[in-house]
Amino acid sequence: MGSFHIPQSQNPRLYTTERSVLSQRCYGEDGVRIPRATLKEAQTALLEYLHSTRSIQFVDAENMSKNSPHFLRKLLKKVEIVKDVRRSMSRFLRYHPINEFEPFFESLGLKPCEYTPLLPRDLMFLSDDCLLLENYRVLCEFGVERNKIGQIYKKAVQVFQHDFGVLLLKLQAYQKLGLSQSFIAKIIVYSPHVLTGDIDIKFIKVLEILNGLGFDYAWIKEHLSEKEFYNWSMIFRVLKFFREMGCSGELGGLISQHPRLLFEGSSGRVLSLIAFLLKFGLRMDRISSMFLQFPEIQVSHFVSNIIRFFLFFKEIEMEVDEIGKIVCSYPILLGSCTLKKTSSLLHDLNVGKKRLCKYIQENPQELSKWGMGTRVRPLPDSGEGVESQKLKTKFFLDLGYGENPNMLKKAFKVFRGRGGELQERFDTIVNAGLDQEDVSKMVRVSPQILNQSKALIQSKIDILVNELGFPLSSLILFPSYLSYTTQRVRLRLAMYNWLKDQGKAEPDLALSTIISWSDKIFLSQCVNNHPSGPQVWEDLKAEFTRDK
Repeated sequence: MGSFHIPQSQNPRLYTTERSVLSQRCYGEDGVRIPRATLKEAQTALLEYLHSTRSIQFVDAENMSKNSPHFLRKLLKKVEIVKDVRRSMSRFLRYHPINEFEPFFESLGLKPCEYTPLLPRDLMFLSDDCLLLENYRVLCEFGVERNKIGQIYKKAVQVFQHDFGVLLLKLQAYQKLGLSQSFIAKIIVYSPHVLTGDIDIKFIKVLEILNGLGFDYAWIKEHLSEKEFYNWSMIFRVLKFFREMGCSGELGGLISQHPRLLFEGSSGRVLSLIAFLLKFGLRMDRISSMFLQFPEIQVSHFVSNIIRFFLFFKEIEMEVDEIGKIVCSYPILLGSCTLKKTSSLLHDLNVGKKRLCKYIQENPQELSKWGMGTRVRPLPDSGEGVESQKLKTKFFLDLGYGENPNMLKKAFKVFRGRGGELQERFDTIVNAGLDQEDVSKMVRVSPQILNQSKALIQSKIDILVNELGFPLSSLILFPSYLSYTTQRVRLRLAMYNWLKDQGKAEPDLALSTIISWSDKIFLSQCVNNHPSGPQVWEDLKAEFTRDK
């Protein structure tokens, strides 16, 4: 490291089987081992500088020098070591002042990646932030572990901005409410925001409820984590909600068995889950029963699993009412299983969306067998495929394809969907007001128009007639209209109508021409006819994209 010299006689050991915290401190960021003696000398030099030169209290200076290994290693890289590490470090520090906030924050338990964004912009010396040091010492004297104070600073920097004497009064206020000093010292590490304003009444109420249910402060401390952020107001809402749901009698047992319902994510995920289930119509007593049977799983995973199932049901185009029935009937099953991807299931089950919806509605318990890591077997043949093939063949014969095997083979490739679905889509166009023979000719010319759902075909016909003002007979001349997206149709006609109003477009341009032209041809033949055309075109595209 740096330029210090390691004599060969020391025979430094460059490997280890298991690194303790102390041994890890002997390694630089590049993995090269720094001798313990070198580190100790560097620590001593830093301690002397902080205490003797910078007048930082000895206890604080010692903590900073002993508990900032990353800073020390970085510092050693800059120092030219000549024989004596301690003297070389002292000489360097005499002429190169350090940013004291770096070793200070590291000694409070923060990693460089955590404290770097927290470093003051215009300060280098701790003495320039007297409130930070004052409130830090108040916490130390109150019994908060020094290496935990960094978490308090990271979560609630306001705690270290209190004026002299204010922080101690806040701590004493909680003591007067009956909380022990050791309990408060732990709680403020997990939830420092209780010290940022007035007394957190919701925090006190949560403690009172939990104490009333038989949970002591030791149990509460045991189930809190430094990694979480605790919103006591939200936790209080969940406790209140459980009572309103009728869980009062079993609330103690529920919390004892599943403390994460309260403390994971400050109960926010529990409230989200309750809102989700209520939206689908699950009654309060059923929600209460669900929580009493809650599985051994993180609440976040449970919620994620249910949402995953919901999205799966939407992807296979299941009706909303049917989704609601399954969610309300099997919330525990859905929340306990991490479902495979939709594409994987459709492939593994060898089934279409329509049949899969029907199968799930008839066999909802089977959903538990389709989780990640499980082997999913294809569904048994239902016989529907044979029936669909018969209906398809009949449909093609009725269209006039004849019994020529080659023509039928081509037809099967072009038309997507079951026989019954194709007939239903065909009937949708006829029922809009067209003659059956005309629709048959339309399909023979543009077979792809039947490769859409019934609802989409109805929507496109409605837009053509009622929104754009074209006669229904336009479809006979231009059946491919049904193949284009509604966004393309609206955009092209909006641009064409603007140009026509400006006198820069042919007044009777055919619908097929306006829509079927490629973008390049449409721009050159229409849009560019007006100086402002390109800008209007871009504005219209942005508008229709936003609406979509």
